Amino acid sequence: MQPLMTRFRFAILVTIVGSLVLTAATPVLFAQGTQYAKGAVYHDRNGNQKRDPSEPGIPGVRVSNGRDVVQTDARGVYRLPVDDDTILFVIKPRGWRTPLNQDNLARFYYIHKPKGSPPLKYAGIAPTGSLPDSVDFALYPRQEPDRFKVVVFGDIQARTRQEVNYFAHDVVPELVGAEAAFSVHLGDGAFDDPSVFPALNRAIARIGIPWYNAPGNHDENYDVPSDGLALETFRSVYGPPYYSFEYGRVHFVVLDSTIYFGAKPESPRGEYIEGIDPKQMEWLRNDLALVPGGQLVVLLLHSPIVGVGEKVPFRNLPELFRIIEKHRGFSISAHRHFQGGRFITKEDGWEGPESHYHLVQATTCGSWWRGFPDPVGIPPGTMSDGTPKGYSIVSFDGPNYSVRYKVSRRPADYQMNIFAPDEVKAAEMANQEVLVNVFAGTDRSMVQLRLNDGPWVPMERVEREDPYLLSAKKAEANWNQELSKRYALPTPRPSSHIWRVKLPRDAPKGTHLIHVRTTDRFGQTFESYRVITVS
Repeated sequence: MQPLMTRFRFAILVTIVGSLVLTAATPVLFAQGTQYAKGAVYHDRNGNQKRDPSEPGIPGVRVSNGRDVVQTDARGVYRLPVDDDTILFVIKPRGWRTPLNQDNLARFYYIHKPKGSPPLKYAGIAPTGSLPDSVDFALYPRQEPDRFKVVVFGDIQARTRQEVNYFAHDVVPELVGAEAAFSVHLGDGAFDDPSVFPALNRAIARIGIPWYNAPGNHDENYDVPSDGLALETFRSVYGPPYYSFEYGRVHFVVLDSTIYFGAKPESPRGEYIEGIDPKQMEWLRNDLALVPGGQLVVLLLHSPIVGVGEKVPFRNLPELFRIIEKHRGFSISAHRHFQGGRFITKEDGWEGPESHYHLVQATTCGSWWRGFPDPVGIPPGTMSDGTPKGYSIVSFDGPNYSVRYKVSRRPADYQMNIFAPDEVKAAEMANQEVLVNVFAGTDRSMVQLRLNDGPWVPMERVEREDPYLLSAKKAEANWNQELSKRYALPTPRPSSHIWRVKLPRDAPKGTHLIHVRTTDRFGQTFESYRVITVS
């Protein structure tokens, strides 16, 4: 019996030791040639971003390689396959924060690219060398309330340092000290020149809150043959082009919505389509598979998944719908340099139990910093639908949310423009129309008008060009070629958020007050006024 028991114990010992070696030693090459990364997500108690022996691992935290998503075990340990072009990242859980760099950019990832990027016009990823024995992610505990706010920018799109300065003066000062948990930029921080990233990062960092980034089509490296290398500079600065994180009771998903096909002689900037590629789609499926069905999911991406007043071809849209329609949520994009919101329904191929709200957000640069500079030297940037440039503030309260548009350097209640003549003849009152551009209005907004203390009259939503932008374009017709090239505003397009009504035909002669009131789908009410004289 003794020799048999000895052999049995030895066999158990070999099995245990072999298992320990297999678990602890990385990288590990298996029969199929797959390389595995191993590491831990841990509580960085002393804040040195290096795991010390006394610092415990955090169980149940999700970690990804851009395709697979795993959860850390009871010791906070994970293991994932990698190749020679992989970004590993932790999916920040509620109640924890990741490290921040000097520019308040979240540092939640590790780039594994042993040979680095190929030579490019704009520097990509430096060689990272061999995979470390352990790729660890530090987290720090913090309180995350159910109620919080997020600032969302779209298309700062700076071509030069001067345009970075426009943003720094136009937006940053009014957000310093803002009661927001973090901010997100929805892509196109650059305008074909990623060398502006460092200056832009330093400017946004002065707001004083963490911020995250989605890539846009103008953030890409154009001197590459395919999509796989199109975001080398972006990735070197901001990390993975798609990822997720949690804050409060919300699961945020940042997506890369551009598929690049490379530059051609006839198209130096390169050709691309809007959509989600198969690898990213697989990651999204894996990511959301671990999100409870009742949790609010917010998609943040550059390109609209559906059009507002136009058709938008978005590749793999039905597959995207099948993944996200199982969850309650909404999505925000930018890219189009106008503003509009719409509900995705069965008519769009949506099969979810309730419609999905998609906001195409107005851009922070407006119309690419166009227009004649104002007295402090900043162009107005009025967009093609008449919306002034700005950003959105999204407020969360548990599973509920609301969105409010904020025009840069204007009061928070500046939400519309009223268009009416300064003076109108009494005989012409029967045909006198008032137009109102409600910047963030949708087909679920209620807009009413009254004259003085008269009854409230509902206004009719129409698709029409913004009258103030039309007026500005008429004035530009007298400009010389040089002025037009430098300052001309965009060609007006039909806006999806204009309302109209005729004034009371029996208004007496004198000066009157037009009073407009709008209530949006979130129950937020805004008011505005304009004076008109009847002669």
